[in-house]
Amino acid sequence: MTIDHPYDVDGSGRTATTDPDEHVRDMIEQLLLTAPGERVMRPDFGAGLLQLVFEPGGPETAATTQYLVQSALERHLGHVLTAEPVEVEAVDSALLITVAYVVLRTRTRHVATFRTPGGRP
Repeated sequence: MTIDHPYDVDGSGRTATTDPDEHVRDMIEQLLLTAPGERVMRPDFGAGLLQLVFEPGGPETAATTQYLVQSALERHLGHVLTAEPVEVEAVDSALLITVAYVVLRTRTRHVATFRTPGGRP
């Protein structure tokens, strides 16, 4: 078991933990929401999706996001997972990012969906 991200306290008042596959999903979310330059010791880490909140929507932004996410996954998490092609869809003023991946340790396939702020919840 590993510490859950974001940090949380479970029902017994202890630090919440998660299973290894869910931890990989947490790592993906952390990578997507971290802006390059945000981490002092790893300035190249991150995909910077929150920076796209103020960009105009549409197919151009979706294509840019797809490239950013795919390259960030391969570069920073390639030792933990194998990413399949990332799908990005512009929905209202938000982006819907679907990441399919295989956790190398367990050889299990997962699909995670993330939504940038904007549009309807």
